[in-house]
Amino acid sequence: MYRFLSTAVSAFAAAWLVLAGPVSASARDTAGDFDFYVLSLSWAPTYCAGRGGYRNKAECGPSRPYGFVVHGLWPQGVTSYPEACPTRFPMRVPSSIGRDLEDIMPGMSLVGHEWRKHGTCSGLDQASYFRLVRKARESITIPAEFTPGPTRRRFDPHKIEAAFVNSNAGLRRDGIAVTCRGDQIEEVHICLTKSLQFRSCPTIDATGCHRTGIAVPGIAQPN
Repeated sequence: MYRFLSTAVSAFAAAWLVLAGPVSASARDTAGDFDFYVLSLSWAPTYCAGRGGYRNKAECGPSRPYGFVVHGLWPQGVTSYPEACPTRFPMRVPSSIGRDLEDIMPGMSLVGHEWRKHGTCSGLDQASYFRLVRKARESITIPAEFTPGPTRRRFDPHKIEAAFVNSNAGLRRDGIAVTCRGDQIEEVHICLTKSLQFRSCPTIDATGCHRTGIAVPGIAQPN
């Protein structure tokens, strides 16, 4: 999964970055100062079954129609990530923007949180940022085997990555990471350039789940 650089020096440097992990430098964070985006796709049934799911009725209501939803589009540095950047744009996201995102990003609490924590670092205004969020999501084809349904299944995380790679021309194995919560799928992270082209990202790729098999919960059926 993780493609090290060819020389010994580069390999050592890449390994050090993985061990160190991305470090936030909030004191220096500047809107627009980042290298690429990470599109985070959250598997809604896992989130909704957790302790926080009850708070988001839009995503986790009785019918629970969602499979993968957009958790966020995160500005990312090669070795760091900006958060909550100072901005001249408002902190509160209008409900009109949130309503337009309900099919991919359900819940104003999620939309507002993602704007304040990540969108402010994009350098874009709210409308432009969330248009980019939609464009990023629409650029990704979800593999057919992850159509939401009631059945709980198990997959090797590497096979989940392979399914996304096979469904999206140009996406490489070192540009995607499947994360897990315990023994369940949590999110799929896909690295994109600022113009939303696929790109490699070793530090993100290395954060993927290392279990040999994880559960993909099904959508709970209404009572």
